[in-house]
Amino acid sequence: MPQKYDATTIQVLEGVEAVRKRPSMYIGDVTHRGLHHLVEEVVDNSIDEALAGYCKNVDVIVHTDNSITVSDDGRGIPVDIHKTEKKPAVEVVLTTLHAGGKFDDKAYRVSGGLHGVGVSVVNALSEWLEVEVKRDGQIHHQRYERGLTKTKLTTIGSTKKTGTKVTFKADKQIFSKVEYSFDFLSNRMRELAFLNKEVTINIKDERTGKENTFKYKGGIVEFVEHLNEKKNPLHKKIIYMQKEKDGIEVEIAMQYNDGYAEQIFCFANNIGNAEGGTHLSGFKTALTRTLNYYAKKEKLVKENDVGISGEDMREGLTAVISVKVPQPQFEGQTKTKLGNSEVEGIVASIVNEELGAFLEENPPTARRIIDKVLTAARAREAARKARDLTRRKGALESGGLPGKLADCSEEDAALCELYIVEGDSAGGSAKQGRDRRFQAILPIKGKILNVEKARIDKVLSNEEIRTIIQAMGTGVGSEEFDIAKLRYHKIILMADADVDGSHIRTLLLTFLYRQFPKLIENKHIFIAQPPLYKIKRKNKEMYVENDEQMNGMLLDWGSEDLKLVQASGKKEIADKQFRSILDILEQMEEIAQRLKRKGININDLLQNKDKKTGALPLYRAKMNGSEKYIYSDKELASLTGGADGKDKELLLDEEGAGIKVTEILESHELMELLGELEKKDVDADNYLPEKKPIYNIVDDTKEIPVSSLPEVLKYVKEVGKSGMSIQRYKGLGEMNPQQLWDTTMDPAKRTLLEVNLEDAVEADAIFTLLMGDEVEPRREFIEKHAHEVKNLDI
Repeated sequence: MPQKYDATTIQVLEGVEAVRKRPSMYIGDVTHRGLHHLVEEVVDNSIDEALAGYCKNVDVIVHTDNSITVSDDGRGIPVDIHKTEKKPAVEVVLTTLHAGGKFDDKAYRVSGGLHGVGVSVVNALSEWLEVEVKRDGQIHHQRYERGLTKTKLTTIGSTKKTGTKVTFKADKQIFSKVEYSFDFLSNRMRELAFLNKEVTINIKDERTGKENTFKYKGGIVEFVEHLNEKKNPLHKKIIYMQKEKDGIEVEIAMQYNDGYAEQIFCFANNIGNAEGGTHLSGFKTALTRTLNYYAKKEKLVKENDVGISGEDMREGLTAVISVKVPQPQFEGQTKTKLGNSEVEGIVASIVNEELGAFLEENPPTARRIIDKVLTAARAREAARKARDLTRRKGALESGGLPGKLADCSEEDAALCELYIVEGDSAGGSAKQGRDRRFQAILPIKGKILNVEKARIDKVLSNEEIRTIIQAMGTGVGSEEFDIAKLRYHKIILMADADVDGSHIRTLLLTFLYRQFPKLIENKHIFIAQPPLYKIKRKNKEMYVENDEQMNGMLLDWGSEDLKLVQASGKKEIADKQFRSILDILEQMEEIAQRLKRKGININDLLQNKDKKTGALPLYRAKMNGSEKYIYSDKELASLTGGADGKDKELLLDEEGAGIKVTEILESHELMELLGELEKKDVDADNYLPEKKPIYNIVDDTKEIPVSSLPEVLKYVKEVGKSGMSIQRYKGLGEMNPQQLWDTTMDPAKRTLLEVNLEDAVEADAIFTLLMGDEVEPRREFIEKHAHEVKNLDI
C-alpha cells in the first residue's frame, strides 16, 4: 500500500533540532574536520572582535576530557534583553540560527562569520556549553545542554574587565570520536596570529602539557619568513604589498627560495581557503603576466628558449595572500573557497602594479627570479620527455603497467587498493595473503630517491618512482595529473616497524607530499598498521595495537569465566550486563585520573553529593586554606560577592581576591555514568568502599568478596593478565601470509592510518628539515628530540 503524502508528512525542524539532524550541512562533516571546525567557529568570533579593534588576547585550552575553552578580552557578548526575543542577547546568539552582529556593517565592518550560524551551531552540537561574559562591571554565566538553555543567565561576580569565555564539549551522539589534535588547532592559531598583527593567541593542551604562544608584529611578512626559515631564499627582502581598492583590502607577502615546491596560503577575512578562490586566481594570472612582461622587456628570454608556464613561475615560491572583503561569498559554510568575482580583478591589478615596480627597482633580484623560472621551464621540458615513460596506457594495454605489480581483478577504482610494500619477502607474503579481487601489491626494493633534493626531471628518471607512478595511473605534474585516472582509491604504504621501514615510509611520504598533494588532500593515502604485539593466553591468540585495545581485551578475558553476585540477596548479574558495567567503571577510572591531576579525589567528590538533589559539585573553592564545594552558579555568586556587587574578582582556575575556584567539568560526565550504573541495577553508591563486602566475584573454584566497584574492575584486569605471553613484531617478513591477512590486510579486522594534512606549515617545515640539504638544523632536531625515542631499533 503506497504511503500517503500530505501536509502531515512535512516536518518542520526548529533551530538546534535542524542542526542536530543534519550537522554536515553546517560544519562540513562529523569526523575529525567537523570536530575541529567547532573550535574555529568560536575562535573566529574572538578574532572578529580583534578585527573591530577591541580584542588583544585570545586563550584556547584543550581540557583533559576533550572539552574546549576559548576566552578573549573583547567587549563581551551583550547580555541585555533582546527587544523581539524577550531574552538576554547572549542567549539569542547561542540558541538562534542566523542571529549575530554581522548582518549589517555597524558592529563589524569585516568579519569571518557572516552566516550567523557559527556559535549557535557549536551549542547545538555540544553535549553541554557554558558561556561567561565579563561586561558592564559584572560576570554573567549561563549553561546549555545540546543547544537548549539549562540555566538562567546568572551574575556570578564583579569585574573591571571585559570579554567572553565559552567552554563546550562536543557531543558523542554526533561525533564518533571526540579527540582534538593539538597540532591542527595550533596551526590555525598560528595562522590567525600572523594575519592579525599584535594579537596574542595562547593555546594550551592540558592532556599533554604542550603550550604555544603566538604574537607577530610583522604579520604576513613574518609568516613568509617562518615558512622559509629552513630554506635558502633567493632574495633576502620579502616582496610585500598592501592596498585597498573599492573597500577591499589586499595584503600579499612573497619570497622565492632555491627549492622546487610552491607554497601559497590564501585567506579571506582571516579564514583559510584551502581550495583557493578568486584571490588566488587573480594572483596567479598577474604573477605570470608580470614576470613574462619583465623577462621579455629586459631580453632575459631568448627566442629559442622553451615556453614558460605559470607552473614554472611558481617553482620555489612561498606566498601568503590575505584579503578583507566586507561581503564575502564563500562556497559552503566551511568557507574553503572564496567566490567574489570582483576580488580577482582587484588582486590582479595590485600585483601587476606592485610586483612590476619591485622588479624595476631591484634588477639583481629580478634576474635571479627569472633565472630560476627559466631553469624550471627547462627541467619541466626534460621531465615531459621522462614522463612519457610513466604515462598510463589505455585500459586494454597491459604494457602500461609495471611487471612487478600484482594487479587485482576489480575494475572499479573506488573499490581497489594498492599496497606499496617494502622488500621482496614481505611482498611475497602480501601477494599470497591478499584478496586478489580488489587488492593489488607493488613491492619496491630498498630506499627510493629523496625527492626533496631533486627536481622533477631527476625524480622521473628513478626506476622505483616511475614504477609507482605507472601503477597509480594519474600522471604527474600539473599539466598531466588527473585524479580521475587514479586506478586505486586506497594507496596503502606497508613497511616494517623498524628504523629502515620508517625511513622508507618517510621517503614515500615525501614523494607523495611533494608530487601528489591532491592524493593526500582527497584522503587516498593510508599507512598500514601491523600489530605491535601478538598476545597468547591459554589457547587464544590476539594482536594488539594500543592501550585501549589492550584494556578491552583484558576485560573480555578477565570476565569470561567470572560471575558477579550481590553479597546481600545473592542476585547474580548476567554476563553481558557484567561486561557493560566494567566498561562504565573503566570510563570512571579515566575520569578519576583526570580529577587527580586537578588535585581532586573522586571518592571525596562522590561523598559530597548534594543531599537533596543528588547532584555533584560544579566548583571547588579554596579560601584561606579551607575547601568548599559549590553546587550552582547562584551559590558561587553569593560566595564571591557577585550578587551584592562587592569588589571581589572571580577568576576561574586562577588566584584572585583570596579565592581559587576550580571548575569541575567532569561532574556532568560522572552524573551520566552513575545514572547508567543505576539503569543496570547497580547502586552507584557502591563505587565508594564499604566496610563489608557488597559483591562476590565467583569462578568455578572460589568466591572473592569485594567492598567497592573499583575493586571489581581491578580484580577482573588481574585475572585477564594471568598466564599471558607477549611477542613484539618488528618486520612484516616475520609473518606468514595468513597472519599478514588477519592482522594487516583484512578490511574487517585491520587498522589503517589515514594520512591527513593537519598542519600544512609544519608539514612543509618538517619535510624540509628532515629531508632537505641543510645538515645542521637536522642535527639540532635530533639532539633536541633524542630523549623522546621509545623502542629504538639498533
